[in-house]
Amino acid sequence: MPEFVAYYRVSTDRQGESGLGLEAQRQAVAQFIGDGSLLAEFQEVESGKNHRNRPQLTAAIELCRKKRAKLVIAKLDRLARNVHFVSGLMESKIDFVAVDNPHATKFTIHILAAVAELEAAQISQRTRAALQQVKRELAEKGQRVSVRGRVFTRLGNPPGIDTSRARAKRHPIKPSPHVVEIMRQQRDQGRSYRAIALHLNQLGLRTAKGANWHNETIRDILNRPMQKASQ
Repeated sequence: MPEFVAYYRVSTDRQGESGLGLEAQRQAVAQFIGDGSLLAEFQEVESGKNHRNRPQLTAAIELCRKKRAKLVIAKLDRLARNVHFVSGLMESKIDFVAVDNPHATKFTIHILAAVAELEAAQISQRTRAALQQVKRELAEKGQRVSVRGRVFTRLGNPPGIDTSRARAKRHPIKPSPHVVEIMRQQRDQGRSYRAIALHLNQLGLRTAKGANWHNETIRDILNRPMQKASQ
């Protein structure tokens, strides 16, 4: 029976997308693997700009190597809009498949990733141009009227708006169970929190925000009740 490790990526860029996007990916993966064995699931919540620091993907790859399982994702553009990132994944020597294009060759995946990267760059360029236009109107007229008729005099959210950054501070993203297990194994071997943080950083694992691990973070995670740390 084939064994799989699922990797889900959901974005914080738009309110409400994370929950729907995650459920859709899970359904696609479940339908694809059929009677296969799903060993573990890894979920990454991140901004679309974050291509390099993906601790959950790193942990998923490590588990695939250990179990000789296949990494499965729902959509290629969920994996990365970056050609170099996709190339690096293929060079990791693990077997992986995208549900939306299961028969794609490595060459095809390179092309699709290149197109996605180009589209992302064009969107970013248009966004910057629109922002510059808004800044000019604010400088010249002192205000701007949106297409919905809203008048505003400065950039940014009005006071009291609950931003994704504020929500992230109240509800921090927990590390994957696999990463927590590495921490526990290191602790059981008598390693200090500082030594555990150094070990994770040397493995190339990062926090959900793409930062290095620190002894205080390790301590907080390991001192949580087990059921909370492994959710």
